[in-house]
Amino acid sequence: MDWLTLGDAFEAACLLRCTPPPATARSSTALPAYASGVEFNREDAAQRMRQLLARLDIPVTHEVAVGGLRRRYELHRLWVPQEHRGAYTRVVDAGWWQGRRELLGGPLPGASPARRRLATRLSAAAWRSALLAAGRHVRRHILGVRLTDRELAAVLIRSAAVLDVPARLRPGTGCFLVSVNDGPDRARILSSAALEPARGPATPRGTAPPSTRAVATATAGRPPY
Repeated sequence: MDWLTLGDAFEAACLLRCTPPPATARSSTALPAYASGVEFNREDAAQRMRQLLARLDIPVTHEVAVGGLRRRYELHRLWVPQEHRGAYTRVVDAGWWQGRRELLGGPLPGASPARRRLATRLSAAAWRSALLAAGRHVRRHILGVRLTDRELAAVLIRSAAVLDVPARLRPGTGCFLVSVNDGPDRARILSSAALEPARGPATPRGTAPPSTRAVATATAGRPPY
């Protein structure tokens, strides 16, 4: 996998690890981790995933379910067609393990300038995914994200170090909180993780009716970071 493709595949894998699998995927333990699709409760996370998959030549269907009573929200579902799920699983899984190995496999001193640039790109991709799709924990003195994936939490800690930012890992009830201090550390993470301009206009989306699943599992809209 070339390094540009690796960056996109790794970021897509991180986005997936920030979210639970869709309801239909959870109903069958035989399905591989990346077999069917993913759900986001933020449109910008879904649009980023669509952009990454388009670069990886993987088609995807985007559906939107609207729910809630007093507080309305949208649940964005991305589905990969059956005939492309094998390629989807292979490229995202390979992107995760190769990207993880680049970041956690050893210290950067002595690495070539190209490999250092790759580590920086992968680190920015990991934080961008977490800020878009994970549970955000924003306080006056920190910027944090809540994750249920231990491996991704470790990747975020290492990624912050690559970006010259100290990060802390704190176990919580059923999750991990990864945080950086407010001020220059927060600004550096946000600057590194800033989204690049989209390469082209988004294709029209279909709209799905509200569902019981959406009401039960999606959270209210999160504040922007």
